[in-house]
Amino acid sequence: MTTAMTTIAKQRAAELLSEIGTRNIVVLGDVMLDEFLWGEVTRISPEAPVPVVDIRRESTHLGGAANVLANLLALGAQASVVGVVGDDFAGERIRSSVRAKSALQTDAGLVIDTSRPTTIKTRIIAQNQMVVRADREHRTPVNGQTEDLIISAVKAAIENAHALIVSDYDKGVVTPRILSAVLPAAYGRIPVLIDPKIRNFDAYRPATLVTPNHHEALRLAGLEEDSEGTLQTAAQMIRERLGCDAVLITRGDRGMMLVEGDNDPVNVETAAREVFDVTGAGDTVIAVLGAALAAGASMAEAAVLANHAAGIVVGKLGTATASAEEVLDSIQ
Repeated sequence: MTTAMTTIAKQRAAELLSEIGTRNIVVLGDVMLDEFLWGEVTRISPEAPVPVVDIRRESTHLGGAANVLANLLALGAQASVVGVVGDDFAGERIRSSVRAKSALQTDAGLVIDTSRPTTIKTRIIAQNQMVVRADREHRTPVNGQTEDLIISAVKAAIENAHALIVSDYDKGVVTPRILSAVLPAAYGRIPVLIDPKIRNFDAYRPATLVTPNHHEALRLAGLEEDSEGTLQTAAQMIRERLGCDAVLITRGDRGMMLVEGDNDPVNVETAAREVFDVTGAGDTVIAVLGAALAAGASMAEAAVLANHAAGIVVGKLGTATASAEEVLDSIQ
């Protein structure tokens, strides 16, 4: 039996969004630089059957855990990020951009690891379609020395925080050792939210909310069919396996399913009107969930707000964010 929850009173949404402005949220995870090359295709290459893209402009955005930070700041929250960058130009771009955007960001939060490059994802886009993506990264887990620096940076940052978000992109920054040191230090004091990857799954404990997408949820539960029933089973299995308070499965254009405690699952229908680009939509969802829970929202209220924000972001091209004003405007 699932219950549907698709709305929140505008007055209540306004209260929560205003309260978010007084909250401080810490993000731990894989920071990266999203680079976009925009152009047009007018011919096919004579060397191979591939399109030739005439590049007209380029843009860079904070990506991964740094995009979660950008989303939190766009909502009006105060926030900082803990992660790893390389000793390179892209790393310096991320550090200076994050410092410029966030008053709470410390240099200790972005650890420079000389043994690995900063993760860069380059997307070539022509006629509003992605043609190819090129990734530059090392995905091996960070070494013990870097783990020590990350653990102390997170512990210092959560002293005055109202929520902790773990944004795991499986690039090596979120390790079981780091999780076992920081999650118990935060949980019970503040909401702990996790955007998970399969590799570290059993280390995500204790947690308030875990947000796998439907593919991840089914894989984790060893289930095939993507239906309401199997997702509900998957969510219950994940909740039992991790002992977390709640599981929110994101389902793309089919919205979200929230399973909290022993309550009936709550379905949140998608708020997206037009979908141009799903890049970074998961970052928006976890950012809004974390900010809303920090502001005192119920799980269901947080899910509805996150859903509205994701609906705004997928209607924009590239790595995008939603402001508190846009979220409020989208609520009828």
